[in-house]
This record gives sequence, structure tokens and C-alpha cells, in this order.
Amino acid sequence: MQQHHPLDPSMLQWNEATSSLALPIPEPYRYEQNLGYLSRSTNECLFRVDNSEIFKLIPIGDNPVLIAVHSEENRELRIRVLTPHELPSTVREEIARYVWEWFDLGTDLTPFYALGAADPILQRVTQDFYGLRLMGIPDLFEAMSWGIIGQQINLTFAYTLKRRLVEAYGTRLDWEGHTYWAFPTPQRIAALLPEALTALQFTGKKAEYLIGVAKLMTDGLLAKEALLALGDYAEMEKKLLLIRGIGPWTANYVLMRCLRNPAAFPLADVGLHNALKHVLGLEQKPTLAQIQELAAGWRGWEAYATFYLWRVLY
Repeated sequence: MQQHHPLDPSMLQWNEATSSLALPIPEPYRYEQNLGYLSRSTNECLFRVDNSEIFKLIPIGDNPVLIAVHSEENRELRIRVLTPHELPSTVREEIARYVWEWFDLGTDLTPFYALGAADPILQRVTQDFYGLRLMGIPDLFEAMSWGIIGQQINLTFAYTLKRRLVEAYGTRLDWEGHTYWAFPTPQRIAALLPEALTALQFTGKKAEYLIGVAKLMTDGLLAKEALLALGDYAEMEKKLLLIRGIGPWTANYVLMRCLRNPAAFPLADVGLHNALKHVLGLEQKPTLAQIQELAAGWRGWEAYATFYLWRVLY
């Protein structure tokens, strides 16, 4: 079973002269694989990749912090803090935890690669994408919003809708000729009427779902910590499925990308079906029953198996 290890703050090294943090990288890890994944869309609005560095405005407390992440020879992740320069150690730890979780550095991938080497479906993809981590979405509201946005539309239009939402209601920072955005807060979206989102081309239902989730979070009825405290996959999924607009696909997407549950498995995902069709050389996409049979050996690693199969498609 997959194990997640929290960040040990004693491992952090802060360089005052360069305003940078060094995060140790567990093996197996290849920065270029993660960079390749993050570079897959030209319409991404929440980070910018430039010359192997990832620039991102991350939500820390009330004031987002602009960071630049890069790695040299896969020995460590170097996080440069670009704004603000003066940071207490508690905020530096929060930044490090965000990146640790974003890059899923707390997971030991050794058992997954052992499983992949013996699995006819995963054998090739684990070789092709060796060192890839399941890049996450640490912020629960962002993860749930992205899940709702992506329901029943293609990925290109999903990115367009996300950009419209972020540029209309997110937090903006201009720095050295570039504009950076942080995802809107639940408080900002909870205050909207559905018409504000349908004006951005959201469907009426999606507008209601998004605002509904935002209200649950602002009212304290939905929180990442409370979901994680449930511990059990089935309990977390059940809790998410009680929310209007959250079906099995969205629930498992959130469990996979944000709550880091290894058993998360978006069985009805079209991308997963297309990837399996491609990897297996099938003429038609496999049925849900066939997928469950094919995935029988992935127990405890369904989320990683899905993520690696998605990677085949772009």
C-alpha cells in the first residue's frame, strides 16, 4: 500500500543570499518528466514554465507568494522566493509543504515500479515516464473547481473556462513583465450569482455547483483537513458524493489530485479509456467491466496507474 511521508522541516535549507529553499528529492524522481507534464497545455494560467523553471503564485495565508522552482541533476528542488523577500520561517515551511505536496515527494514509488515491471499494461508506461510524480492540486477548492469545470467537455475548453474564471476572480500579481494568477478563493466565488459565471460560458448547472462548493467551504462545512481525517477511501468518497454536482468521476479526481488517496480510480474517465485502448492496441475502448478486470493487479496504486496512462495521450 502506498505510503505518504510528510515533509520534515529539519530537511529544509534556507539560503538568505538567494532567498531560496532546497528540498531533498526522493528516488525515483526525474524533474524533466514532471516538467513535461506541466508543459502540456499552452493555455495554463496558474503557472508559467520558462527555461526549465516553473513560476507559480501560491496561496499562503492572505498573501500569495511568487516562487520559481527548478532542479539540477535531480538532487534537490530549489525554490526561489521572488515576492516578498522577507519571510518568517513558518511561511517558508508552508511554501516548502505546498511544493512537497504539489510534486508528491512524500510517496515512495519503489513498490509502484515493482508492480509496473510485472504488469503487462503498466510495464511500458512506467519505463517511458520513469521518475514522473503524480502532480497534484494542493488547494481543495481549486481541485474541486477543476473537476467540476472538466465535466463532459474537452480539455481545451476546460482550460479556457478555467482561465476566464481565474482572470475574472483570481488574485493577480505583475512581476518583471509577466502576470501571475492565484486561483479564486471560495469566499470570492461564494459571493457570486450564477449569472456571473454563465457570462463566462459556464453552464447554469456548473455555475451553481461551483458556487455551492464555495459556500460549503466558506461556511466551514467542507474542508480538506476534515476529509483527510476520515482516513478511509470509501468514507471520503461517500462524503464528496453527498455534494451537489459531485459524481464518482469528480470525487475520484479530487481524491487522486488533492487528497492523495492511492485507491482513487476515476473508472469512467474518457482519457483512461482512450489510453487503455491505445496501450492495448484495441479497436474499441474497453468496457467498465473490462477495465475493472485489467486493473485488478493495481490495488493500492490505482491513482498512479491512471496518471501514468493519461500521460500516454499527450
